[in-house]
Amino acid sequence: MTPAAVEPFVPGPRKSRLDRVLSAVADVRSGEAAGALLLAANVFVLLACYYVLKTVRESLILSEGGAEVKSYAAAGQALLLLAFVPLYGALATRVNRVRLVSSVTLFFASHLVVFYVLGSSGIQIGVPFFLWIGIFNLVVVAQFWAFANDLYDSDRGKRLFPVVGIGSLLGAWVGAEAASVLFTRVGAYELMVLSAVGLVGCVFLTRWSDRRERRPDPGSRIQDSASVEPPMGKVGGFQLVLSQRYLLLIGLLVLVLNVVNTVGEYVLGRLVVEDAAAKIASGAAGGLSEEALIGQFYGNFFGSVNLVGLVLQLFLVSRLFKWIGVRGTLFVLPIIAVFSYGALALVPVLAVVSIAKVLENSSDYSINNTAKHALFLPTSREAKYKAKQAIDSFFWRTGDLLQAGIVFVGVQLAFGIRGFAVINLAFVAVWILLVIGIAAEHRKLTTAEAAQRAA
Repeated sequence: MTPAAVEPFVPGPRKSRLDRVLSAVADVRSGEAAGALLLAANVFVLLACYYVLKTVRESLILSEGGAEVKSYAAAGQALLLLAFVPLYGALATRVNRVRLVSSVTLFFASHLVVFYVLGSSGIQIGVPFFLWIGIFNLVVVAQFWAFANDLYDSDRGKRLFPVVGIGSLLGAWVGAEAASVLFTRVGAYELMVLSAVGLVGCVFLTRWSDRRERRPDPGSRIQDSASVEPPMGKVGGFQLVLSQRYLLLIGLLVLVLNVVNTVGEYVLGRLVVEDAAAKIASGAAGGLSEEALIGQFYGNFFGSVNLVGLVLQLFLVSRLFKWIGVRGTLFVLPIIAVFSYGALALVPVLAVVSIAKVLENSSDYSINNTAKHALFLPTSREAKYKAKQAIDSFFWRTGDLLQAGIVFVGVQLAFGIRGFAVINLAFVAVWILLVIGIAAEHRKLTTAEAAQRAA
């Protein structure tokens, strides 16, 4: 009997030094590190610009209107997105991905110049700027992750998104720290111009990533399907969400998640304004105005959130993906939220609220954000760009609309911090039920994708 032939072992391409370094963070394979770092650099600049602008936003809206006006103005963003999302979907149908991302990013960058001119002229822009940035940050971040989902398949995305997420968290931290230092030195409006320059840099990084993934590399294990960009259908983002249970559940999850987060932000904002007024009244403000005190607090707060989030992204996210998968990782943040708002209900003071929100937001921006973006890896290109844009922008801002109603009713009924914390705990229970449904649908999609790949 002739013994069966044994095929010789053929080793795969060797990892570069950069591949080996990043392997300490995630499962990076030969030739993948450079592309992942390029995407990480892109989102680093994007989030750094946003967090500079976010600090400016908080200072302008709170000093001009207070926490209630901030909460109510957030509702107007959902109405504006009703018109914006269909326009974005129509543009996505007509142009390729790099032109889509570039044109939308430059569109928003040009607005910062307009705000600079108006604000420098003494015109109050707090509410218009708040409405604008609420659309800007969701649209540009959603389209970045749609672009990343389009470049990677499910396997590569699951392995490399934790690396890309490092750029997101690091950029947010650097942006918040820079805003805290620069706010009292150069002023709010000059920071707008600086951010506009950064957005132009993001366009160049997007084009670089696109060219790199399109270029065939026979010496690596990187797929060449990224070089093929099939056209998208004409179905809009809202239609996609409403017609697919999986996408609808994700949309509802995003809505509920934002209700919990923004009600918590309202509580924090209210306490910050009260604390700033108390410092000025007692002479403990050190000569700073209410606007400067608020801006200084939020710069430090955002810096703490993103530093903790960066540590979680570096050392925990990829391991959670490996140990419990994307589906299991979705349960982490609601569990944290239960303990966070339970603490607020017991001890409703600024120090406790700050710590609770740092823990909640840092986990959201690292663990939950990476898992949430990874949910779109097994979906179609239309879902990646159009449905994701509808979910990450409109459904998110609809959560703002709902929380505005909650805040209005709560203020009329004279709810204290404990009352709002109890409301959030009820929404967290709904959040957990939605995650259970999403996990079941995600399992079906990934199983079908694996079977198709095997066939």
